[in-house]
Amino acid sequence: MASNSQASELLRKIEEQHKEDIETITQVLARITSRSPSEIKSQLGIMLERLVEPQQKRFLYETATPSQLKQAFRQWAESHEHNTPLLSDYAVSRESIYDDEV
Repeated sequence: MASNSQASELLRKIEEQHKEDIETITQVLARITSRSPSEIKSQLGIMLERLVEPQQKRFLYETATPSQLKQAFRQWAESHEHNTPLLSDYAVSRESIYDDEV
């Protein structure tokens, strides 16, 4: 997986090596969307950054298998205190929610 500095370097190389292609894309998108080339360039830059950013920034649910998600959930659940006092029946009742509206 690439680090942020590696991603920045890769983005710079892409922009340098594909300068003409990026300019062509910018002009086509500006024509299609009726936006200025500077608006398009900033949005295109953001899109390119996202495409080359390190994979480690992705959320677990985007990359994990169901069994990995299950294991991660269990680890999370087990990381909590097991001796926390339970709420009373009244505390979780409908009456306690609407108690102030009487």
